[in-house]
Amino acid sequence: MSPVTAGVLQMLALIAALALAYRPLGDRMARVYSSEKHYRPEKWIYKVIGANPSAEMRWPAYLRAVLAFSAVSVLFLYLMQRMQGSLPGSLGFSSIDPDQAFNTAASFVANTNWQSYYGEQAMGHVVQTGGLAVQNFVSAAVGMAVAVALVRGFSRSRTGELGNFWSDLVRGTVRILLPISVIGAIVLVACGAIQNFAGIHEVGQFMGGTQQWNGGAVASQEVIKELGTNGGGYFNANSAHPFENPSPFSNLFEVFLILVIPFAMTRTFGRMVGNLRQGYAILAT
Repeated sequence: MSPVTAGVLQMLALIAALALAYRPLGDRMARVYSSEKHYRPEKWIYKVIGANPSAEMRWPAYLRAVLAFSAVSVLFLYLMQRMQGSLPGSLGFSSIDPDQAFNTAASFVANTNWQSYYGEQAMGHVVQTGGLAVQNFVSAAVGMAVAVALVRGFSRSRTGELGNFWSDLVRGTVRILLPISVIGAIVLVACGAIQNFAGIHEVGQFMGGTQQWNGGAVASQEVIKELGTNGGGYFNANSAHPFENPSPFSNLFEVFLILVIPFAMTRTFGRMVGNLRQGYAILAT
């Protein structure tokens, strides 16, 4: 098979997969953000953070909640990096310099994920999984929540209420991002991506000499990196690294993950405004 033929077939497979996911995922997201029911794990989270998920917010309150959560997230991730040398699972890495720690924290929270460091040579397991991977989830959930608040602004009339940020944040994470990520991580592991908490291994090379490789919870972080359209990966090479993206199928799957939520969100828009053709119009553009 020629490279051109293979490329065309992969493109057709990607389009077909997105088309199959468009309706069920779009409708699912519309139901999640429109439901008045709160699951038990979600109630526990609301109790811990002291939020009332049923209280509607006008846009100033919604904006304050977004900014407050983002500010706390920056501080939390910054402190984790600064304290890395004292944390378990640091793999012997020292604490991150203040300027680098702030740059990384701000970029991951803002979902821009500027990565100006070698992940495998700077970040231990706790910072990678408890810090960066968590922000890959919640920063994406914040973006989805703001998008849904905007949709409510179009669909509602004679009211300034846009929903509840805390409810949107938790539901987006628990009901949408987490389930897809669990399934996606299993797929990536089956493809050959690594998922462990091993330390640094020194291996021999064919041409002589040795090379060091890190273990890590790579598959679980890779899947949310793509699903949430985040940029920072476990390794500096990101998805060009064979531990993150080991096969042609995994590459196609990861491209699918990048596109599936934005693609399906257009149907969510149509459902929430009560006119599916409006969603099709956005998709067509």
